[in-house]
Amino acid sequence: MRILSSAFYLSIIFLMLVACEATDSTSVKSPDNNIEVKFLIADEGQAAYIISYKGQLVIDTSYLGFEFTNMPSLGSNLELVRSSKKSFSETWEMPWGEQRLVDNTFNELVVTLKELAEPKRTFSLTFRVFDDGVGFRYSFPEQAGMNEVLIAEENTEFKLTGNHTCWWIPGDWDIYEHLFTKSPFSDIDALSKRNHPNLAQTHIPVNAVNTPVTMKTDDGLYLSFHEAALVDYSGITLKVDAENNSMRSNLVGSDNQKHKVKVQTPFSTPWRTIQIAQRAGDLIESNIIVNLNEPNKLGDVSWIEPTKYVGIWWEMHLGKSTWDYAATQDMSTYIGAKPHGRHGATTENTKRYIDFAAANGIGAVLVEGWNTGWESWIGTDDREGIFDFVTPYPDYDIEEVVRYAKSKDVKIIMHHETSSAVTTYDQQLDTAYAFMHHHGMDMVKTGYVGTIIPKGEYHHGQWMVNHYMRVLQTAAKYKVAVNSHEPIMATGLRRTYPNDVTREGLRGQEFNAWATDGGNPPNHLPTVAFTRMLAGPIDFTPGIFNIKMEPYRNDNQVNTTLAQQLALYVVIYSPLQMAADLPQYYEGHPAFQFIRDVGVDWEQSIVLNGEVGQFVTIARQERDTERWFVGSITNEESRNIIIKTDFLTPNVKYNATIYADGENAHWDLNPTSFKIEQVVIDSNSEIKLSLACGGGAAISIEPVE
Repeated sequence: MRILSSAFYLSIIFLMLVACEATDSTSVKSPDNNIEVKFLIADEGQAAYIISYKGQLVIDTSYLGFEFTNMPSLGSNLELVRSSKKSFSETWEMPWGEQRLVDNTFNELVVTLKELAEPKRTFSLTFRVFDDGVGFRYSFPEQAGMNEVLIAEENTEFKLTGNHTCWWIPGDWDIYEHLFTKSPFSDIDALSKRNHPNLAQTHIPVNAVNTPVTMKTDDGLYLSFHEAALVDYSGITLKVDAENNSMRSNLVGSDNQKHKVKVQTPFSTPWRTIQIAQRAGDLIESNIIVNLNEPNKLGDVSWIEPTKYVGIWWEMHLGKSTWDYAATQDMSTYIGAKPHGRHGATTENTKRYIDFAAANGIGAVLVEGWNTGWESWIGTDDREGIFDFVTPYPDYDIEEVVRYAKSKDVKIIMHHETSSAVTTYDQQLDTAYAFMHHHGMDMVKTGYVGTIIPKGEYHHGQWMVNHYMRVLQTAAKYKVAVNSHEPIMATGLRRTYPNDVTREGLRGQEFNAWATDGGNPPNHLPTVAFTRMLAGPIDFTPGIFNIKMEPYRNDNQVNTTLAQQLALYVVIYSPLQMAADLPQYYEGHPAFQFIRDVGVDWEQSIVLNGEVGQFVTIARQERDTERWFVGSITNEESRNIIIKTDFLTPNVKYNATIYADGENAHWDLNPTSFKIEQVVIDSNSEIKLSLACGGGAAISIEPVE
């Protein structure tokens, strides 16, 4: 892996335009002139903006402002003091990611505003307009009478121009693990999603949606609303006002104080983002979220290695084994405790996974349930001190496991389930990560199942945003990459902190194993690709071959075909990809060859086709090789797709191995039917795919030797 440094910033163009005294409005266009943002001072001195695309209104007059708990509100009686514009262009290199080189080109407008009356507070708004959308944020300088700022609400409005089709999840302050709903904007009803039986924690206070929220207009234009560079601030939800056809920011709060954000001047808010695309696939190809983040602050990150992994995880969701070691015991000691015999994270079992990984070229093994405390970790408010992150169960010899894994050239992925006893984890961060460093572990999966301790805080509020940042920074100090579960939503900080490699933040594979509502429906992942995946990498844990889960979960199943499970390694991006099923279902299976072969780090990625909630096909070129991989998935409808291979290098012959649905494949009736075909192709070829209901196809492509 290459080191990310200024040496890899391939081109930088920076043009400052003349700053000027402003009138009551000003505007800026995207580099291709298709998107225009107009800022204006409206009636009553209100700050507002309007966005158009190719001359058509996309966001109507939308107002901006703040409410505070320690000072008067801010949003009217303003004057535009000055404005300035600049153009910026660079090409920067991802140390890992969907592509190596990222174009970051935008035109920027900065407007400075001031109250006409006392206390005459001042602030600025920065709009960055890209060819694929708009980002804007507020900045407050140091000023008299405005030192500590207690924000009750950020009144950022998004006035829509129609009753758009929306794909949304409720604005839950605690979890993103809801199924996406497709509905007209006017029919959004987040409050109906309360009291979900399969969620460990949930809090939906108002009719709002979480971001990213994706929409399609009657004219066929695609929009997606999110945020970038969320630092020392609360996560955003968007409150729905169906009567006025608008959304307004509704920050995640706390039960412990009236304000939702506490900051000191000077400060800037996160960027509010609007992606705009004529083609659904352009949303996925957009880099607006990462581009709005600061460059790498960690320096040399060559120690971060994208990889595939297996692990002791799925077997617990199946009920084959457990996280806990003993049914009952004195929690002060495990001496004399009577094990129930079903503990998964034993030395012997871990060695079996290590052997399997080594034999199949898989780089790492995740071990969950290795440390003491799992007997009492959930279902109680008394969770402080349950886990200490350094004490293994008696049947898990961590020294021997690490030694054995190293001898096989396999890494061990640490697991830290905090049970959302966050103060306990905070107190032990240095100890826990020093322990990892001592044992040569450079990857950790963190978890935050349950309601947050201290009580009254929520997963997506400022208190937790700052905690997740402390974890990232501590992990970076010990050269550890973080895979966060039950996280705050990704906002592109992986550019600034490349050890922020992946996260959950969606309804994942495990719901198929035990959810009482039938698991994830076939349209779930074709929706996720155009919604949640716009925020960043996803640890979805694909690769289930035992679709019906017999003999473990006879009332549950995975609602895809086996071929779609293969395609997910390409479609649902993550630099850490799990082969999630039990090794016994891979051994001797010809389709497992695709999992062995598929890359995890990419030179470039191209979305070949797709529609939100229906289907998507993505081609990705592996870094430092000429190998390509293609994944195509569909919802409950079967469909025929033709793939043009013009993304390949001209005048080169390639061997393509196609893993496709069998003739009678069906996500429910015949999910494991598949076929493998090998053909020789070039850049002028077409590949015809027949995707079964809930099906897919995976293709590995490499040059003919």
